[in-house]
Amino acid sequence: MRLFDSHAHLNHADFDEDRAEMISRAIAAGVGTTLTVGYSLASSVESIRIAAAHLSIYAAVGIQPNDTIHAASGDWDEIVRLAGSPRVIALGETGLDRYWDTSPLALQQDYFDRHLRLSQQLGLPFIVHTRESDAEVLEMLREARTRGPLSGVMHSFTGTIETAEECLGLGMYVSFAGMVTFKKSDALRAVAAAIPADRILIETDSPYLSPHPLRGKRNEPANVLHTAICVAAARGVDPEVFAEQTTANAQRLFRLQDA
Repeated sequence: MRLFDSHAHLNHADFDEDRAEMISRAIAAGVGTTLTVGYSLASSVESIRIAAAHLSIYAAVGIQPNDTIHAASGDWDEIVRLAGSPRVIALGETGLDRYWDTSPLALQQDYFDRHLRLSQQLGLPFIVHTRESDAEVLEMLREARTRGPLSGVMHSFTGTIETAEECLGLGMYVSFAGMVTFKKSDALRAVAAAIPADRILIETDSPYLSPHPLRGKRNEPANVLHTAICVAAARGVDPEVFAEQTTANAQRLFRLQDA
């Protein structure tokens, strides 16, 4: 089985003690490629460092909405510079978050707009975080679409089928993490079952959101296998076929030929 973990935070301190071993476990589990995602300038730099050291890892650089309040005046300019680095294949994560509400919404929107415009300028796909802010995210995606095509993914999707359908109509991909495996997530599994085969991705969001039956433990890329099996069952397809399809989708979105 060939898997692609389209969103992980291998830059997180939780992996400092066993990062190399964790990456080896992922490869042994069939995870041929992992995208490690930045959420601040420092974590973006770390993502690039990890990707440079491991052939199975690629990097995304960006400033997550909850981290915008901590961004220094020159951090965005550095993100723009880092976006041209080898093995950087995406921007983010970005988006809006009205659950934690640690950063003013206007500031989050400013940074989301920066990521969207940079994506359109450079041709790099963007990664969207949204929590209790789907309406505001959709509004900004609609506006960005008036400037040109969108290339991006709704990461760790937990929204409605209506939200998913509008995102798909705007040209987005939709990715599912460990929450889709939870026993009470029937509605989310129904959404995952309805996503077109060529627009669905899977992820871990490591070290967060461990899938069933590993809830409560630190998550890692090898565990994307559980999500693949669960979503494949919801869609009524063979897990190996689904794994291959989601890998091909991620390769297409992130413009990788042999990931």
